[in-house]
Amino acid sequence: MEQKLTVAIDEFDRKILRIVQVDNQTPQRIIGDQVGLSSPAVARRLQHLRKVGVIRRDISVVDENGVGRPLTIIVHVTTENERLDLLDGMKDRFLNCPQVQQCYYVTGEMDFILILNVKDMAEYNDITRTLFFEGGNVKSFRTCVSMQNVKANGIVPI
Repeated sequence: MEQKLTVAIDEFDRKILRIVQVDNQTPQRIIGDQVGLSSPAVARRLQHLRKVGVIRRDISVVDENGVGRPLTIIVHVTTENERLDLLDGMKDRFLNCPQVQQCYYVTGEMDFILILNVKDMAEYNDITRTLFFEGGNVKSFRTCVSMQNVKANGIVPI
């Protein structure tokens, strides 16, 4: 099982992380004022947090409706065989599909939970052919269509 070591962070790092999770374009001067550090100290800490992987990436969260992709689909996938090479092939398919926004390999009745973003059901139908039928090793999949995304892109409690 792949697991990263926990990185030691102090209270200044925690305060900085709380701020940049809400808006990573907050000027370092303002962050410094809020946490009690100079702008250069904030810059060094942010650089270090990125280097050690605590901050994995800086992104913009796009409104799906604003770009014509209003449907969120949750899919429970059950595999036919849990042989490692077959599971790795499935993980690669899911990882390389741009419509798959999140992918979880889970315990329980199903093996994967996928969160997809699509423009319409026709696009989802095409994706099911590629991911689940042509790709192989899928025993079954169950689809749930989100009626409303109440909370997404949550902030990690620090």
